[in-house]
Amino acid sequence: MQASTRRIQLLRQRTRPARTAARLTYRAFIPMLTLLFVLVLWQLVTMLELYPAFIIPPPRAVVERFWEALLDGQLWLHTSTTVSQMLLGLLVGVSTAVTLGYFIAKSETLENALSPLIVAVQATPVVAYAPLLVIMFGDGATSKIVISGLIVFFPMLMNTIIGIRGVPNELHELMCGLNATRWQLFTKLEIPASLPILLGGLKVSATLAVIGAVVGEFVGAEAGLGRWINIARYDFDTPLVFVAVFMLAFIARTLFGVISWIERRVLAWQPARHLSS
Repeated sequence: MQASTRRIQLLRQRTRPARTAARLTYRAFIPMLTLLFVLVLWQLVTMLELYPAFIIPPPRAVVERFWEALLDGQLWLHTSTTVSQMLLGLLVGVSTAVTLGYFIAKSETLENALSPLIVAVQATPVVAYAPLLVIMFGDGATSKIVISGLIVFFPMLMNTIIGIRGVPNELHELMCGLNATRWQLFTKLEIPASLPILLGGLKVSATLAVIGAVVGEFVGAEAGLGRWINIARYDFDTPLVFVAVFMLAFIARTLFGVISWIERRVLAWQPARHLSS
């Protein structure tokens, strides 16, 4: 009986790498298939001339415009500007939200005092107060960083509060019974227990940070993909608009993928979550 059980375990260990490789191949194949379907549909729409070329240009025109922008350096200039401002805004917004969210989760008084202001700022569309922020901080990088930080602040704040408050009381009592310090409770219990929710909020915030940076560039900027879209729109350069939009989508998807990769590594102790990420 023991020999049979041992054989089954060895068989499972041998087949596990093959199943993992097949799963990774499947996960990589599906997005490529979706992208191919979109390209074929796009080409079909342009071939049938359902819309004029100045509204929906053919894929070839977009690719040619992409290479032109890449060769003359404009693509790198505007993309690097947006990425740097977005990352700084994400860093500021997430760090502020996590810090404040932790203290709000621990203090009901602080929550009652700040919640009306936080909800009021979140309920107001960012495009409504973006011009005011540009006037206050100028049309340089600072206003874009502030706008990105504000747009990622609320979802990260709420995830932090939910994550910290979701730590089971039994575990708190157990740690206190073992004479754990406040720092040990924070690093050994609260952070690990709330990490899945915090990383989920970080993935949402990463995509929103791109929106914040572009909104600021729409209002006023010297460079950036948002500024580039405005210039192309005024010049009726639709292929260039498509190039800028695709770059924004690529940036958001790349950042989302990086955080998902970190999530799978950090939360490898959660088998079900690891498989679904």
